[in-house]
Amino acid sequence: MAQTDHKPRAPRLHHEIPVAYRTVGSFLSDWATNISRGGLFINTRSPLPVGTAVTILIQLPGASFPCRLEGRVARVTPLDDHASEVPGMGIEFTGLDESQQRELDQFVERLRSELDEA
Repeated sequence: MAQTDHKPRAPRLHHEIPVAYRTVGSFLSDWATNISRGGLFINTRSPLPVGTAVTILIQLPGASFPCRLEGRVARVTPLDDHASEVPGMGIEFTGLDESQQRELDQFVERLRSELDEA
């Protein structure tokens, strides 16, 4: 059996969260879905190119102010009227400090337990 270099994916939550994101020359807002400790997917009809650095502002429940996260576009799903996939871009978080990682982990776990109870 051949070995692969794929990292195991972190568990993802399917939950819509409003996010704002900024890259050179633009500031946009859309809905994020599939959030995990390692990244999120932003539903957008105009995804940025793979490799683009972005700053994401996300309001985590219970936080008094939006959390600022750095990331980069890791994958893009283009708009295709005939495809079943939602258009958008997968953002991989980069440079999270311990505090941000802890907040994100707590948010994902809280959401997971709330959705399991629903």
